[in-house]
Amino acid sequence: MSRVPRIRFKGFEEDWEQRKLGEIAERIIRKNEKLESTLPLTISAQYGLIDQNEFFDKRIASKDVRGYYLIKKGEFAYNKSTSVDAPLGAIKRLDKYKNGVLSTLYILFKIIDDTSTSSDYLVTYYATDLWHRGIQSIAEEGARNHGLLNIAPNDFFETMLSIPLNISEQKKVGDFFISLNHLITLHQRKLEKFKIIKKSMLENLFPQNGEKTPKIRFSGFTKDWEQRKLGEMVEFYNGDRSSRYPNDSDMVFDGIPFINAGDLVLGRVKLDTTNKITEEKYNQLSGAKIQCGDIIYCLRGTLGKNAFVDNFDIGTIASSLVDIRPQKIVGKYLFQVLNSDIEYSQRILNDEGAAQPNLSAKNLYLFDIPIPRDAEQIKIAEYLELLDHLITLHQSKLDKLQKIKKSMLESMFV
Repeated sequence: MSRVPRIRFKGFEEDWEQRKLGEIAERIIRKNEKLESTLPLTISAQYGLIDQNEFFDKRIASKDVRGYYLIKKGEFAYNKSTSVDAPLGAIKRLDKYKNGVLSTLYILFKIIDDTSTSSDYLVTYYATDLWHRGIQSIAEEGARNHGLLNIAPNDFFETMLSIPLNISEQKKVGDFFISLNHLITLHQRKLEKFKIIKKSMLENLFPQNGEKTPKIRFSGFTKDWEQRKLGEMVEFYNGDRSSRYPNDSDMVFDGIPFINAGDLVLGRVKLDTTNKITEEKYNQLSGAKIQCGDIIYCLRGTLGKNAFVDNFDIGTIASSLVDIRPQKIVGKYLFQVLNSDIEYSQRILNDEGAAQPNLSAKNLYLFDIPIPRDAEQIKIAEYLELLDHLITLHQSKLDKLQKIKKSMLESMFV
């Protein structure tokens, strides 16, 4: 069995070794008897050790923490509670606070000798799923609490982990992933910032509560806005609902897009996922014949999900969708309105579904849409489209970095 990872820093050739956690770390059982800390912590698979008041509602954060374990900065804790993101619990290091307290259900530990074991390496190792093998061999579902693994501390410290002999290699690995995590966090913050800006601008660039002008307006525009029914400004085209409706045998590898709700992703039609039909089948259908500049909108299931068509100019839609063709309104402006609270509030009121959300085209036709002059519509659309571009750009960078991290976590450990 190989004892070296597939990807490795230059200058290191020794085999990695298997060590028991108890050989490199010791359990912490100090109690918070002197109330050195009253900061109750919890473990989040995404955010690590975090203040309960931040993660939960303040009303359910722990009050009496005298009997809790006291954890100090740089020490580790294992939360045996399982979740979708942490099927075998989560092991995290306290980095954000000087100290804190944790329920005695947690298992706390610290490194015995930091000259032979790198704390940053352990942080990274416990971000992989390699340690799951040891946990799985000893874990049983707790009888008292659903989702709490029944793992005794003594057994936990018997679990094995793979580790480089050379602490310099441990530090190299740890430093690499800490830098990568920093970059990921940076893009997450930028992405969240632009999403907050977009949300705020959607609330302020359109009139609210029956007003005739918005709170924020581009210079040069002063006239009152109008309220118009959506159906007065657009044409609607349904998907074909006849006996000619495409079935699985009509699908081909290369053809004309036949679009379903699942193909609408972040405001665009994801062409590489769409089913395709032949031109002959397409010509048989009496439903929507999509054009560039149309808006595809979902009437059943994921109500309101939509996409602006600007990356293709021929296609058709499933019966759960409707094709909206702007006539007396700027298409990209309408697309932004259909992704704002103006659309959301009316959609919720008009949802006719019971087992499945459902909105009739007739009700969609009657949606009230705020309308300024065309020039102002264009300005608003251009500004919001720029924000969408920045959001997409940072989301793409973030996705790429997370894929790199996943690949490197799989390749840089034994």
